[in-house]
Amino acid sequence: MDMNEMTRRHTARPATGTGWFLGEGPVWDAARQRLLWVDIMAGDVYEGRLGADDRVEAVRSWSFEQSVGAVAVAGNGDLLVAERETLTRVHADGGRTHLARVLPPGSPSRLNDGAVDPSGRFLVGSLGGDREVLVRFEDGGCTTIDDDLTLSNGLAWSPSGDRFYSVDTLTRTVHVRDYPAGERSVLFTVGDGYPDGLCVDAGGNLWLAVWGGGRVECRSPAGELLAVVEVDAPHTSSVAFAGPGLNVLVITTATQHLTAADLAAHPLSGRLFTARVGVTGLLTPYWNPGL
Repeated sequence: MDMNEMTRRHTARPATGTGWFLGEGPVWDAARQRLLWVDIMAGDVYEGRLGADDRVEAVRSWSFEQSVGAVAVAGNGDLLVAERETLTRVHADGGRTHLARVLPPGSPSRLNDGAVDPSGRFLVGSLGGDREVLVRFEDGGCTTIDDDLTLSNGLAWSPSGDRFYSVDTLTRTVHVRDYPAGERSVLFTVGDGYPDGLCVDAGGNLWLAVWGGGRVECRSPAGELLAVVEVDAPHTSSVAFAGPGLNVLVITTATQHLTAADLAAHPLSGRLFTARVGVTGLLTPYWNPGL
C-alpha cells in the first residue's frame, strides 16, 4: 500500500451506539432523507436518520428468513431487497412481491452487494462458490455480466454513467469497463486487506472500503491513491455519501471473523462510522420497476 506524504488523511467517528455482525450496503434515499443498510447474515434491512452531529439513529427495520445481501430504493420509496437467492420488492404498506430468482435453490452461493445503475436497473453479485456471478435485473429476468468472479462486491459508476467499477474481493481487484457493454480490465489491486464496497464522488474519484484494513481509500479514476480515511474497526465493509448536502461519508463495518482479542482492541467494530472528507457524493439512482 503506497501511502506517501501527499496522501490526505481523515479519521472517521462512530455514528451509532450499537453495532451489527455484518453491516453492509449503505444507501442514501435523498427524497426521504433516510439511510438504508443491511446486516447480511441476520437477514435485516435497516432505515436510519442522519442527525446534525452526523450520528445515525435506526428508526425501522425489516426482517427476512435468510441472508440479505443488498437493498435498493424505488422512486416511490418501495425497496428492492436481494435475499439469499432471490429478489423481493417491499411495498410501502409492508407487502412483499417476489421478483426473480437469481441463484438456483440450495446453491452454495448467496447474493451479496448490489446497486442501481444510472438507467434504473439493479445489479447484484454473489459469493460462496467457485465461479461467482454479477447479473443485471431487467425485463423481469437477469442478464449475466460476469460469471468468473471469486467474490462479487462493490459496484459504482462514474458521474457521467459511462464508466463502471466493480470489485472482485478475493483477487483484491477493482475492475473498470465502459458501460453498459465494455470489456472488463483491472484498474488496480489492493495489497493490504481486501477491497469491499465502494462509491464515487461528484469529482469522479472512488471511495473504497478495505476489509481487514480498517480504512477507506480514495482513488482517482486512474487508480492513484489520493486519501485515506482511518476507521477504528478492522472490517470496513462499504461506503456511501449521505446527508442533505451529500457531504457525509457513511461507513459500515462488521464484527464477522474478528477474534475476542480483535474485539477487545477494536470495541467499536460493527458500528456505522461517519467522516467529513471535503467532497460531495452523487445522488443515488432510484430503481425503476418498469425496466
